[in-house]
Amino acid sequence: MTKLLERRDFLKAGVVTATTLAGSSAWAIQRPEEKKRRFLKTLKFGMVEEDLSIADKFRLLKDLGYDGVEMDSPTDLDLNEVLRARDAVDFPIPSLIDSVHWRKTLSDPDPKVREEGLEGLCTALRDAKTLGASSVLLVPAVVKEDVPYDVAYYRSQAEIRRAIPLAEELGVRIALENVWNQFLYSPLEMARYIDEFESPWVGAHFDIGNVVNFGWPEHWIRVLGPRIFKLDIKEYSREKRDKEGPFAGFRVKLGDGSINWPSVVDALEQIGYEGWVSAEVDGGDRTWLEELSQRMDRVLGLA
Repeated sequence: MTKLLERRDFLKAGVVTATTLAGSSAWAIQRPEEKKRRFLKTLKFGMVEEDLSIADKFRLLKDLGYDGVEMDSPTDLDLNEVLRARDAVDFPIPSLIDSVHWRKTLSDPDPKVREEGLEGLCTALRDAKTLGASSVLLVPAVVKEDVPYDVAYYRSQAEIRRAIPLAEELGVRIALENVWNQFLYSPLEMARYIDEFESPWVGAHFDIGNVVNFGWPEHWIRVLGPRIFKLDIKEYSREKRDKEGPFAGFRVKLGDGSINWPSVVDALEQIGYEGWVSAEVDGGDRTWLEELSQRMDRVLGLA
């Protein structure tokens, strides 16, 4: 009973801290208060397939109804140019995506590769501070033939723990994404994995579409609860999966697949989630990005 109460106290503290952390970046807190909306729409910068400057891409997205944009780090882009564009357009960057977490995994058997992966995460955390982002999306581990499940679990936790002091110093959270990496395929296990850090600086960047092949996102949302820092959305069709294979399930437009979006939104309301929702789908030109913005409005109940 004592341990259970301690965990409940920890989670409550995490909720309070998460609320406090949202205010650690002006860019992270002003938008929800100004817009008076439960969900704020964003997408990945690389999805904008128009030959434009960074600032003009930001203007395009803002004109189409997006509230912000997510960037990669480490990146070859000039961060000063990104900052100038952000400020000129008044367009927040709520989150950065660790761009090396698939190549330099924190579960790799080679200590040098893990060190390079940790360096990439730390770079992303510092860049997030520079750009006003409140979290960094991280794929924590990848299970392979030469990386057993249990080894990936504890090895990746050890590396992430090394980054927590920097995250706390910078005021930037580490948000773990659920992906098809043969790892954390249960909401209970993902919750346990996060809780074992005993830190409000580590939580989830929950991808709604990634769990539909083997579960229901509304179930995951209720289990993860306040551990969810941010959301990714994409669609998935079980019908296409059954006919064409697992990855074919993703080849359907947002709102046209198997996800019960009203149930998802209801689950998010039950846990009190308010904040950023990022589309992670194929990119395109202005016409497609406008359609995607409208589809996000419909599935999230913003239309």
